[in-house]
Amino acid sequence: MNYTGIKGFCEQKQVTLVAVSKTQPIDKINILYKSGQRIFGENRPQELLSKIPQMPIDCIWHIIGNLQSNKVKSILPFVDLIHSVSSLKLFQEITKQAEILGIQAKVLLQVHIAEEESKSGFEVEELLEYINNKQLIENKSISINGLMGMATFTENTDQIRSEFKGLNELFVKIQNLKVYNNFNTLSMGMSGDYQIAIEEGATMVRIGSLLFQ
Repeated sequence: MNYTGIKGFCEQKQVTLVAVSKTQPIDKINILYKSGQRIFGENRPQELLSKIPQMPIDCIWHIIGNLQSNKVKSILPFVDLIHSVSSLKLFQEITKQAEILGIQAKVLLQVHIAEEESKSGFEVEELLEYINNKQLIENKSISINGLMGMATFTENTDQIRSEFKGLNELFVKIQNLKVYNNFNTLSMGMSGDYQIAIEEGATMVRIGSLLFQ
């Protein structure tokens, strides 16, 4: 399925498509831009900052990879959404820098749902304790817009589906607490599993290789 097909599929399902442009040259990113794509996801702050001035001003940039606390200051003024808030330390640094800038940073809390220990994120039990923290709820410098997760890298689609299903159940549980006004984004699904993710409740998918062939 090409870009037009994937975009049409996502629009039909009312799912936001993030084009993962990491490692991609500007000319290829521009092809997607000219086809109508506006939201792009980057992993590395330095690469993101080098691309922003080379692309039209109406591009919307997301950070989707692991973000080190010491890189928050450099990227925060330029990103619309950080998908990968995976620790209290990172959350606190984003809060600090957002306060300095006088902005409200939009973030997703990353949940560890995969078998691989190498993948980052809060454990489910840890997050459920954390999410009810009064300081978190009353934080004016960060808008917690939802959750993000990555499934296990496997050909076992039943396992992938189960992991996405579990993340969606957690997402709905937190939504039902009604303590976060903008908690409406569930970012899950990439090139190899985005269709399963959408079937299991994703509202946002992150697709790279399928779009940049």
